[in-house]
Amino acid sequence: MEVAANCSLRVKRPLLDPRFEGYKLSLEPLPCYQLELDAAVAEVKLRDDQYTLEHMHAFGMYNYLHCDSWYQDSVYYVDNLGRIMNLTVMLDTALGKPREVFRLPTDLIAYDDRLCASIHFTSSTWVTLSDGTGRLYLIGTGERGNSASEKWEIMFNEELGNPFIIIHSISLLKAEEHSIATLLLRIEREELDMKGSGFCVSLEWVTISKKNKDKRKYEITKRNILHGKSVPHYAAIEPDGNGLMIVSYKSFTFVQVGQNLEESKDEDMSEKIKEPLYYWQQTEDDLTVTVSLPEDCTKEDIQIQFLPDHVNVVLKGQRFLEGNLYSSIDHESSTWIIKENNSLEISLIKKNEGLTWPELVVGDKQGEFIRDSAQCAAIAERLMHLTSDELVNLGSNQYLFSVIVDPKEMPCFCLRHDVDALLWQPHSSNQDDMWEHIATFNALGYVQASKRDKKFFACAPNYSYAALCECLRRVFIYRQPTPMSTVLYNRKEGRQVGQVAKQQVASLETSDPILGFQATNERLFVLTTKNLFLIKVNTEN
Repeated sequence: MEVAANCSLRVKRPLLDPRFEGYKLSLEPLPCYQLELDAAVAEVKLRDDQYTLEHMHAFGMYNYLHCDSWYQDSVYYVDNLGRIMNLTVMLDTALGKPREVFRLPTDLIAYDDRLCASIHFTSSTWVTLSDGTGRLYLIGTGERGNSASEKWEIMFNEELGNPFIIIHSISLLKAEEHSIATLLLRIEREELDMKGSGFCVSLEWVTISKKNKDKRKYEITKRNILHGKSVPHYAAIEPDGNGLMIVSYKSFTFVQVGQNLEESKDEDMSEKIKEPLYYWQQTEDDLTVTVSLPEDCTKEDIQIQFLPDHVNVVLKGQRFLEGNLYSSIDHESSTWIIKENNSLEISLIKKNEGLTWPELVVGDKQGEFIRDSAQCAAIAERLMHLTSDELVNLGSNQYLFSVIVDPKEMPCFCLRHDVDALLWQPHSSNQDDMWEHIATFNALGYVQASKRDKKFFACAPNYSYAALCECLRRVFIYRQPTPMSTVLYNRKEGRQVGQVAKQQVASLETSDPILGFQATNERLFVLTTKNLFLIKVNTEN
């Protein structure tokens, strides 16, 4: 049973700057270093049958450059030869070539329907890896960056069905059992979907465990599947492995819960998610229920009884909807009509105007509530938390990007708040203050809206700057305000300005499209098809 937890985001006023005066363009040159790749990045372009907006969000805008947040200034990518390549920077002026750390056993070129290969750095010694063909690998790496102990070794690999990308993973150690929980994303055809695009977004939450020290083999112990209609902006497994947190324009529903691999093979497909029997909307004054009627249904086949706290709908002699309403209605003013598109429209007039109904009929889960644009805007700054039976939903216009500040915690996400961009750190264990406001990027919400060609967005884990890149060549850097070394006065107010926030622009010497973008405290890494660029942003730790 789904339970909606309606929680507000508490802004820390001391982190806001109401007197922020904007960014000053700085012409100071940024050191930029360019490395030519031995082999091109393993880019996978969208096929003709991947034509929806969700395909573009998930795969067309995929970030092919991966940052290892457990180790400073270490990035990875996959090349056309199936090699996992790593660049770890110690000194900008003595950059080495990217080195091979692992080679996929799969011949990627042989698969026409593959997705991009994906990597997630689960812990300081574990990596989850997908080759884009539907196979999942768990890799024990040892301490990455330490040549004496680093060795990438396959500890688990298994075909898991249709191709997917990895969006998050965690490592869990409970008693003597070690587990890896990973979150996989697919976009799958939905043949019964006659109204939408014909596709649904699938999130598979897979847990792979080794029961004890004596048993060397890792096995799948649990598989949960959720379905939704939009690619989530953000999805992460809670650090204790007991729940998910999702930021998405449309909701997700569990269609398979807690089943292991053997159980999932015998699953009755009829138990999967079904089309709602009815849809309902509400305003401050009334509610509208819409039902799709059978083709041969006439007015004489419909009987509807309105009572102050109860409704009873019968279609062709069969009870369709009956139960106690969430609140009272004006039963004498409530009506119903048959629309031209052969649908039944029921209008219920609220007795208590302005009251928001969380459900139509108490305990009934056969319908789907549809919010209008005004209601979506009203809840855009609210989140819902998802454990095994709770859902997160956030308006897409508010979400900007995510960043890992502490790899032991869930990733942070950045939302637009008025003109600013606010960074939030989830704390799943703290129910009273689940999302902590940890940083503000002044006016960045407003500034980024003007960048129509932006592709990737990022910020430094220490919040010292935010950056975005366009599809081609240009990178914009927005620094936090810093004290002035010279005296500067505001022309309008005549007061002395103590701090200035700088904007800098870097233009890359390439005509290839940008495929990957990552930010660390000191550097920006930009990946194109044939080159890896390094931009030195900060000169000290």
